[in-house]
Amino acid sequence: MNRYRQTGRLMTLLGLFLLGTAAQAQRLAGVVLGVHDGDTLTLQTDDRQTLKLRLANIDAPELSQTYGPAARQGLANAVYQRRVTVDHTQTDRYGRLIGHVDLEGQDVNLAQVAKGWAWVYRPYTSDPVFVQAERDARNQRRGLWQDQNPMAPWDFRHAGASK
Repeated sequence: MNRYRQTGRLMTLLGLFLLGTAAQAQRLAGVVLGVHDGDTLTLQTDDRQTLKLRLANIDAPELSQTYGPAARQGLANAVYQRRVTVDHTQTDRYGRLIGHVDLEGQDVNLAQVAKGWAWVYRPYTSDPVFVQAERDARNQRRGLWQDQNPMAPWDFRHAGASK
């Protein structure tokens, strides 16, 4: 019985170790070749790979949604044809990397929220810095918060799927 308990503990520790190493962020650097919308861009890495990247922790309006084109333009103004670094840990179901974009020390993901071009994507983060940035943008009626009742992109997508 004691041997089984030790084996179980070893397996648990091994699992935690593997989980921890899998979740370590990988860093990429490159130039932004394109901006698809307010939370997705195309990056050409230093080793000439072209990758699609989804900004972590945020969700911007869809292009066909009110403020969608403005959110895209806000991201493009910040990063298009600029050199950025990206820390990523995972890939989404569409094969896009999910990561945090840094431009000369500025957190681009956070900036999209602070400027009012994206919501905090609460199913994936409760980071108080992001939540406060959204609250400030809303209170100061920046970006999409100028709208009296903006529709969150996840609600917009759900409504479109049900039609």
